[in-house]
Amino acid sequence: MTKAPGRRIPCPGGYTAFLPDPLPPEIVWTPDLVRGLSDADRLIGRLAGEGGRLPNSHLLIRPFVRREAVLSSRIEGTQATLGELLAAEAGAAVERSPADLREVGNYVVALEHGISRFGKLPLSQVYEGLLLKMGEKGNDGGQFFTPREIIRVMVKVIDPRIGETIYDPGCGTGGFLAQAFEHMAGGNNANISSADQLETLKSHTFYGREKDNAIYPIALANLVLHNIDEPHIWHGNTLTGQEIYGGLFAGAPALYDVTLMNPPFGGKESKDAQTRFAYKTGATQVLFLQHVIDNLKPGGRCGIVLDEGVLFRTNETAFVQTKRKLLDDCDLWCILSLPPGTFVNAGAGVKANLLFFTRGRPTERIWYYDLSGIKVGKKSPLTLDKFEEFFRLLPERADSERSWTVTRKEIEAKNFDLKAVNPNAKSNQDTRTPEELLDLIEAKGREVAEALQALRAQPPQL
Repeated sequence: MTKAPGRRIPCPGGYTAFLPDPLPPEIVWTPDLVRGLSDADRLIGRLAGEGGRLPNSHLLIRPFVRREAVLSSRIEGTQATLGELLAAEAGAAVERSPADLREVGNYVVALEHGISRFGKLPLSQVYEGLLLKMGEKGNDGGQFFTPREIIRVMVKVIDPRIGETIYDPGCGTGGFLAQAFEHMAGGNNANISSADQLETLKSHTFYGREKDNAIYPIALANLVLHNIDEPHIWHGNTLTGQEIYGGLFAGAPALYDVTLMNPPFGGKESKDAQTRFAYKTGATQVLFLQHVIDNLKPGGRCGIVLDEGVLFRTNETAFVQTKRKLLDDCDLWCILSLPPGTFVNAGAGVKANLLFFTRGRPTERIWYYDLSGIKVGKKSPLTLDKFEEFFRLLPERADSERSWTVTRKEIEAKNFDLKAVNPNAKSNQDTRTPEELLDLIEAKGREVAEALQALRAQPPQL
């Protein structure tokens, strides 16, 4: 492979960082940024025992050299260091927004200070911080970042185990897959009892799909930084089947044990995508829901984020048909209603719900839990402690002020409207009829008239 044009910058400790040349004019390579890149690369090397190189770096490079993209001209050789990787991503990010590049610089400098203070810092956490900031700045968090508290709750509920396959058909930056790995491995790999289990977890467990050219390499980097040696991520459009690069997806199973995903809110799909599905609609989330059902094994489990509109809409045939299919083919055993503003830090203000279901048996009843009354916002995000009662009641599907059960018959009577409406919620709505209100006004008017008459009847006081 021909080396990309560039130059090497000497850094403290005898390290030399590679910088692409020519640089986009918007990029300013400060000494702090160069040092941050070099320190980040050396930290990865120490943690992974790879002598200053990324573990399995070929997994990061292969997609780049297989497609025509600006990234491919930014990377030198086949053993890219983290510095080269970040430089490449910065070169591509600046085409979207110079602000993205400044965030890259900010985070590598933050990483540099973290190293000097703590000796080491989990780079995956820094990387996730960058993804969150990108979502905030671009107001496009659905593409970049799902709140980690939501992901942790979903993974804990589904409880994936070693030996099961995990799938996210719209994986974005890989947050669900990364968190599933941490859950399955346990702290300090406590759940892993053999080398075979570790090999299975790192190389034969995690599968995803992502269509965005810029997000795809970020997902690969994020998953490798989370110790997933072989993330099997397919590059292309899941809904149309149009492939850009499928080399990492070779040998993927036809059906999966576990699916975890957050499909894009409010997306609209072309006719090409709709032709692949039984129930045709332009709504991205509805098509993804059909895809998820069809790609689960019998007995397979799913946790999925859906906005409120998908649950309550009954005026479009495909919405109703898809929800009927969900209840016919799967046991939808829980719907967790999230507070408005849960996704505001990721750039999305929609009201959302978490749905949990198992394929292979029809739904007879649904257990609901309602968190919609909790106030959340950018400065007061939803935290894990708000789910304590939910996890306590979940095993028995117990009723409470925030939880209740709805039968299949009740759902069908509402034409498959699945929206969470808490029957125990205290309502401030005035339920009096217009006639009752008019009678009340008339009665109050008489009281006022009688009071005025009594005042006039009193003799004036001197």
